[in-house]
Amino acid sequence: MNARTVRRLAAATVVTTALTALTACSSGDDSAPAANGGVTVAGVTIEKDPALHDTLPEEIKDAGTVKVATDVPYPPFEMYVKEGESELTGLDYDLGQALGAKLGVRFTFTPQKFDGIVPAIQAGKFHAAMSAITDNKERQKVVDFVDYSQSGSGILVAEGNPGKITTLDDLCGNKVAVQTATNQLELLKSHQAECAKAGGGRIDIQTFPKDSDAQLALRSGKVVAQVLTKPAAGWTARTADDGKTFDLVEDPAAPGGYRASPNGIAVSKDLPELTDAIQKALQALIDDGTATKIFEKYGVASIAVKEATRNAAVD
Repeated sequence: MNARTVRRLAAATVVTTALTALTACSSGDDSAPAANGGVTVAGVTIEKDPALHDTLPEEIKDAGTVKVATDVPYPPFEMYVKEGESELTGLDYDLGQALGAKLGVRFTFTPQKFDGIVPAIQAGKFHAAMSAITDNKERQKVVDFVDYSQSGSGILVAEGNPGKITTLDDLCGNKVAVQTATNQLELLKSHQAECAKAGGGRIDIQTFPKDSDAQLALRSGKVVAQVLTKPAAGWTARTADDGKTFDLVEDPAAPGGYRASPNGIAVSKDLPELTDAIQKALQALIDDGTATKIFEKYGVASIAVKEATRNAAVD
């Protein structure tokens, strides 16, 4: 099982919390047609940019649709509005609707198993994919990426942060919860050497089979923090008990999280014009603040990039 799959399975354990909180947190205007012909996403009305629309490949302009693959659920990036139904929501879905509105086409999302997403793009079944896909050199050989976030591991603490945890170093000498068989467990193990150098004592790592079990330990005060993917940590802090139970630690030295890597929109190499158009549309959404509002809605504003890059991964 590769690291990306481990991260996906680990974060999937917060699905129940996410779905329970979604109705309370989502505004009714999300991804809704506006009176002036635009589309409203995260409270912002987005209108078509004719110049950007003209840069799209002819087949996309003719169809009026960008076919997008996504693996659901993986909160907060992709979720179902209601369990057992097909209506989608999430950061990737909202961002896709905003990009589509800016480009004057529809981004239609279709669930696809994660390990089949890139092969499906290569086969021509989809034009693109938005599914918190880690941009790396291996995947760049077969698809192009427009990178929109940087995400790694984050620290979740009890509301008010009674342990005064501000950095990874503050975990030294403390009991910390983490799910087994995850990148986050490896992060904590590797940080033990830094703790020894600082003389702060080893991290007392408490492992749990599920993220929800780790959060129960945090709720009960048995640990001072939980380490999990930063997007999942931010979403949990925002939604659990209406945001009254947990806080997300924001370390200025690691805005995207520890060991952060770029996440990108994967686009078929047969459609370079689409890659270019998406990159320009994303930059426009960053510049006018729409992208920030979408990330803020899901409690993960700090993982958003300030510049829409292409194939940014270096390894």
